[in-house]
Amino acid sequence: MDLIQRIPKAELHLHIEGTLEPEMMMTLAKRNQIELPYASVDEIRDAYNFSDLQSFLDIYYAGAQVLREKQDFYELTWAYLKRAAQDNVRHVEIFFDPQTHTERDIDFATVVDGIDSALQDGRSELGITFRLIMCFLRHLSAGDAMTTLEVALPFKNKIHAVGLDSAELGHPPSKFVTVFDRARNEGFLTVAHAGEEGPSAYIWEALDLLKVARIDHGVRCLDDPALVERLVDEQIPLTVCPLSNVKLRVFDTLEQHNLKLLLQHGLCATINSDDPAYFGGYIVENYRRTQQALNLSDTDIHALTKNAFIASFLTDDDKQRHIAELNRAMSSL
Repeated sequence: MDLIQRIPKAELHLHIEGTLEPEMMMTLAKRNQIELPYASVDEIRDAYNFSDLQSFLDIYYAGAQVLREKQDFYELTWAYLKRAAQDNVRHVEIFFDPQTHTERDIDFATVVDGIDSALQDGRSELGITFRLIMCFLRHLSAGDAMTTLEVALPFKNKIHAVGLDSAELGHPPSKFVTVFDRARNEGFLTVAHAGEEGPSAYIWEALDLLKVARIDHGVRCLDDPALVERLVDEQIPLTVCPLSNVKLRVFDTLEQHNLKLLLQHGLCATINSDDPAYFGGYIVENYRRTQQALNLSDTDIHALTKNAFIASFLTDDDKQRHIAELNRAMSSL
């Protein structure tokens, strides 16, 4: 077993709808009597080729149509957790997009209860702890986001934080100040996608206006030295998704990715898989291919993995417990 496989890991940037493998999409479509524009699993897999974020989102939202019942959301989440366990993931912080489903007249409780039931089973049967993060779709209105937040309030015991995802360009974080203020007042932690396709200015907005605890993606930060200085000084985590960034043409090749530069600047960068069914790799695959492309050292791998536990929403005691296990695994080389 190689180092990357062996060490304990946390994954902080994972969209549960983005773990919908072609086989499961076809199975659920048949079970729920939903007609897909694809005749086979191979045709679905061929459709998982896209040129940018928007073309990915088009197939992503089309695939989500097959998710209708609580059992569907349970099976989707359970399949991811079993896969994560194979990669020695000990803690996950999972995004879900309720508006993708409530727009289709799927009850909010159906979505969150199905996901939560699987997460509870994952903790008891697989030893994977979790936090659940509800994302607002930024291409929809701030009013829609506020409605979603209000619907979510009775489920505060199951949802730990709110985030912001979907098409970034033209939808700055400032659009959602009021709903994020309300979310924080209700006790939710906050995160936001920023600085992926959008400019570094969106990272400033996410920090100053949405008061987020961490930035999802954030790779555009190197365009702004003052921003880098702030991110380093405050140790604001960046949940970086290397294979996703290449698949969506943020970088043309993995060799051009700036992850190693982020580490060299002293940023709290982490590795995550984003939407692994669509982007060609779960977390170990992201680590391995990035290590090869950027010539990451064992010290770099240790830093990235430790950063993920530090950046998580675990308690300080749990963070230290995982980091101690990580250090033991590294020292046994």
